[in-house]
Amino acid sequence: MPETHTIGFIGTGVMGRSMAAHLLQAGHRLRVFTRTPAKAAELVAKGAKWCRTAGEAAGEADFVITMVGYPSDVEEVYFAPSGILENARGGAVLIDMTTSSARLAERIAHAAEARGCRALDAPVSGGDVGAREARLAIMVGGEETAFEQAKPVLALLGKNVVRQGGPGAGQYCKMANQIAVAVGMLAWAEALALGAAAGLDPAVMLTSISGGAAGSWAMTNLAPRALAGNFAPGFYVKHMLKDIGIALACAAELGVDTPGLATAKAAYDRVVAAGGADCGTQAIYRVYAP
Repeated sequence: MPETHTIGFIGTGVMGRSMAAHLLQAGHRLRVFTRTPAKAAELVAKGAKWCRTAGEAAGEADFVITMVGYPSDVEEVYFAPSGILENARGGAVLIDMTTSSARLAERIAHAAEARGCRALDAPVSGGDVGAREARLAIMVGGEETAFEQAKPVLALLGKNVVRQGGPGAGQYCKMANQIAVAVGMLAWAEALALGAAAGLDPAVMLTSISGGAAGSWAMTNLAPRALAGNFAPGFYVKHMLKDIGIALACAAELGVDTPGLATAKAAYDRVVAAGGADCGTQAIYRVYAP
């Protein structure tokens, strides 16, 4: 019988809720905290224990997983007096799966070590579908021993779990991923807009181009949603812009020119200006659609 653990899970939004459910289904004891208790109600009904603070969720846990919105949220749940670092027990592995900054991941790793814990930065890619189907790509930074300890837990959430290097390496990999995602979103939106302007049926055109060299995960999964007028969030526009901002800052720090990413930011800024911050990222099609 597989070993079970007590796991603290902080952040049960669009993706976190599905991820936490997989851990419960595997038999782990789950302690959950989120700022909006209603978002954890289904998990509590299935046997998770509701906690009033991130620190309470971490207090008895072997592993603590965070999946929150912004780097400021990560900093708060880890460094606040009622947070994870002040309350986690010695020997716990702390896993931040938020897309955040590499520098913050390094700070958390150093603070965790000083308190007898170990930390991993493990951002993910795959959106709401990947989270529901436990097919996330998980990019991990941190000590190899901590990674090996956490790998059986992470394997319940994704099929592509790879350690990229030391603390912060997972976040650097995710920034590279987000550059490819953001620029790729422009590609299918522009392509479909051109086809529509030429009098083609975009949905029919999609059946041809998605199966060839132009194809991508986003074109297969998100373009049909956009064509159907479904802009519900699998991944929020506002979070895409957050990621783009982190990636632009990271690129500037490393001296890497990213003109495609700058163009993507301008396009998503237009989506937000039109009231689409809480839409799914496929709302980029609204910028280009005739």
